[in-house]
Amino acid sequence: MSQPISQPARHDGAPQLARCRAALFDLDGTLADTAPDLVAAVNKMRRDRGLERVPIEQLRPLASAGARGLIGGAFGLGPDDHDYASMREEFLANYEADLCIETTLFPGIAQLLDALDAHGIPWGIVTNKVGRLTMPLVEQLGLAARAGCVVSGDTTPHSKPHPAPLLHAAAALALPPEKIVYIGDDLRDVQAGFAAGMATVAAAYGYCGNDLPPAMWHAQHIVDSPLQLQHLLGALN
Repeated sequence: MSQPISQPARHDGAPQLARCRAALFDLDGTLADTAPDLVAAVNKMRRDRGLERVPIEQLRPLASAGARGLIGGAFGLGPDDHDYASMREEFLANYEADLCIETTLFPGIAQLLDALDAHGIPWGIVTNKVGRLTMPLVEQLGLAARAGCVVSGDTTPHSKPHPAPLLHAAAALALPPEKIVYIGDDLRDVQAGFAAGMATVAAAYGYCGNDLPPAMWHAQHIVDSPLQLQHLLGALN
């Protein structure tokens, strides 16, 4: 299991949601339920080694951490272990081969995005998933032509929790960071949003990891469903 990442401090001067003019979303665990296909990829690795599959319920909370979280959960290995790099490539190859078999948008997300579009509110995606996986998945989910920007984990030299991907997205939307809200289901999402100077929302309906509960992330808002998120984003104009 990964170690908890240091928490951002609460910031009284953080941007107010009502002042925001655009929304950025994490992908895995926020817009899309990708856990079934991610878990299938790591369980194929176990099956190829003659090991029993790990139940999806056990690995699901780790899905937002991608290869690092799932390999750690399924094999007890981390990036510092000798075999991790090769196992990561094996995992990514498995996942790329069956990228969108059971993956779907979370219930209510399609309606949320429709509402943003109907009100002329731009939105985009900022994920730590590598580009070779992000773009095909976004296309298969029917979001590529609609998103104002799509920023992958390798679009900038740094991935979340570094603010660089979010600042890149803000530039793509031609808006200052303080006019944007970032929504994600991982502590790193809140950290990145805070560091970029954006308003932050924790998607507690997502995967959320096993380290700290969303209430301890110090996001400005927490939502338990996409419907709650849609109501919350009604403040955008």
